[in-house]
Amino acid sequence: MRRITRLRVRLIDAFIVLAFIFVAAAPSWGAQDFYFRAPASPADAAAAINDLASRLIPVYQDSDPERYLANLSALQMAVGDYAAADISRQSLRDRRRKSDFGHPVSRALVFDIYAHAKALEIENRVTFADAFTSSYRETMRRLDDRDAFAATGWLGTAPQFYRDALQQAFDQYRANDSIDESAAIALIWKYVAFDAHRTFGALVVLLNAEDDHRRYTIDNTLVPAPGGASMSVTAIRPAGVNKPVPALLEFTARGAPNYAMECAARGYAGVVAIAAEKRKSAAGIDPFEYAGDDAGEVIDWIAKQAWSDGRVGMYGDGYSGYAPWAAAKRLPKALKAIATSASVAPGINFPMEGSIFQNSAYGWSLQMTDAARVAEPDSSDAPEWRALNEKWYRSGRPYRDLGRLYGKHNPVFIRWLNHPSYDAYWQNFLPYQEQFAHLDIPILTMTGYYSASEPADLYLFAQHHRYNPHADHTLLIGPYDEGMMRAGTSPSLSSYQVDSAALIDFRELRYQWFDHVFKDSALPALLSNSVNYEVMGANEWRHAESLDAMTDGSLRYYLDAAVSGQNHRLSLHKKTNVVFVPQNMSFVDRKDAAWTPAADLISRSLAPRHGTIFVSDPLSKQSTFSGLFSGRLDFEVNKMDMDLNITLYELLPNGDYVRLFGPTYEVRASYAQDRVHRHLLKAGERQKLAFKSERITSRQLQAGSRIVMVLSISKRPDREINYGTGGDVSEESSADGKIPLKIRWYGDSYIDIPVHK
Repeated sequence: MRRITRLRVRLIDAFIVLAFIFVAAAPSWGAQDFYFRAPASPADAAAAINDLASRLIPVYQDSDPERYLANLSALQMAVGDYAAADISRQSLRDRRRKSDFGHPVSRALVFDIYAHAKALEIENRVTFADAFTSSYRETMRRLDDRDAFAATGWLGTAPQFYRDALQQAFDQYRANDSIDESAAIALIWKYVAFDAHRTFGALVVLLNAEDDHRRYTIDNTLVPAPGGASMSVTAIRPAGVNKPVPALLEFTARGAPNYAMECAARGYAGVVAIAAEKRKSAAGIDPFEYAGDDAGEVIDWIAKQAWSDGRVGMYGDGYSGYAPWAAAKRLPKALKAIATSASVAPGINFPMEGSIFQNSAYGWSLQMTDAARVAEPDSSDAPEWRALNEKWYRSGRPYRDLGRLYGKHNPVFIRWLNHPSYDAYWQNFLPYQEQFAHLDIPILTMTGYYSASEPADLYLFAQHHRYNPHADHTLLIGPYDEGMMRAGTSPSLSSYQVDSAALIDFRELRYQWFDHVFKDSALPALLSNSVNYEVMGANEWRHAESLDAMTDGSLRYYLDAAVSGQNHRLSLHKKTNVVFVPQNMSFVDRKDAAWTPAADLISRSLAPRHGTIFVSDPLSKQSTFSGLFSGRLDFEVNKMDMDLNITLYELLPNGDYVRLFGPTYEVRASYAQDRVHRHLLKAGERQKLAFKSERITSRQLQAGSRIVMVLSISKRPDREINYGTGGDVSEESSADGKIPLKIRWYGDSYIDIPVHK
């Protein structure tokens, strides 16, 4: 098999060094434009990309040797000169070897394997399949399990992913007949990635499986669960490790991503257990009911295996973020650590939030309990759920009729509706009050300012520290939504540009934390205190002992009625407790049945739905909003209950509204101070209601910005509607709402904004 001699590489490398000396001494020529007409599709792109690359190669220069070699190799692959590309990439590897020592491999490995395979194909006159197999095996044999796992993931990415990226780029440039140098190189890289993956894509499937078989031992078994059911359990461990190792367990539902092999690549026994599904009950099986006991059975099973050192860590998000807490409630001896993100906490953020039930819970419970399966309830492309929301909203029927309108009986959802308070039913699923005091294992919670799960994550964190002052429980929070928590960070989130400091790898951080717990590795610097939070706009992480310690002061803004024709104000000084801001809402008007909440976090205007806007004066100096906001509402209402929404924005001097957290903070007034016991309002009487948000945020507010609060009444097609009778809200209908809601917000009302000076 052909091998490039070290002498050839050294000669080429020396030539490149001389070329860089010349480039550094030469005057800057500036960016060049090249004639280019975008092809119709990636399938038709070879000739156009080849032509563009051939015109770039003679003139391309860069003062950075490594960037030059990388881009030169892409140009060489684009024109089909794979022997030269192979030499360029080997020279690049030699340069990076010292600086990258000890660091994980990068995606560049894909092009190292591909360029070398194409060069072998031509020089040795073999098939590409044989050449690629040789190049793949030669490279993968040099990698440890961690790097190999990353490499197999990059190599196994579907060609369609790169095809779509290339098509998008072509569409972007279709209206032009020229392209500048930097854009041309970026485009050529997209083509090379697509061309490489479509060329070796079919080969990689078997080669990756072969490499996995060589590296790991995989066991599939059934573990008995209480009640006669059983759980499907897969355990994957490194084949080359002969001593017992800690296990990392994810207890999840069918169809969820499986990270067991990634755990094994990091030196653990990776275990994934699928929740038992064969229990029979005419009343329906609650998806939360058996998770704690079942996960406990799997933990005990792991501890008895010869490959286990008796220590188990649990991790997960969503439903699998609930399971570790359900298991921890039972205090299994082998459970030694928990790391969760974007968790579900039954009774806290699901199936209700702020004690307001959400329609998505109906669909999700069907999905978890109905063997026939239904569409994902919160999917953006699920028209059947949007249609159900609109149908129910327009009908004015009680919330309990949601299942009748859909045509599927759902006893689990009805059972949930029977428990609108955080009563013993919900308390049974998670640790409650003094039970938190017994949790003395390390716990890591990761969440986001824009994550729907934030109230659950903060509840678990706060309750643990409340009942166990010495709890080893760490919180990491930043500008993320639940999608980012699962798929990884992105520079952009719903039109908001995320700070570079916030672009972290959650899974990598989780493994570093587990390594600290189980392998005595150093604690990641990002997790240096109990509360670790990214300050949006400041592009920095800060660390605090507690949620309260995030702030060292507050700004109290009173609700101030506007002079006619002006905005209502957030005022630092209380003007009067007699003047009020009126707010009315019709329960029977359903013309807005197709409404959906805006997704963008930055907007040029606000259009509050059933809400009132309050705007502060410009801030005299820069200030940092960090922590939980709170307040007290002084009001009179003609109903015995209502559902409130509070949303806060920074209004920038340029006119942009930036949401400070999301989704909106929502709460049923009768549960604002006590989620266990309902305290109805006094219809027709002036009264006060104190509240504390279940969402935190941290953002550096600019001097000249204004704080904007939107105070709304919730009446949404995708939520339970509170008509204010004081009875069971799920049984109320539009017949109970013939009289509009009428509120007076008095000037004694205020909101406290936590600030860090």
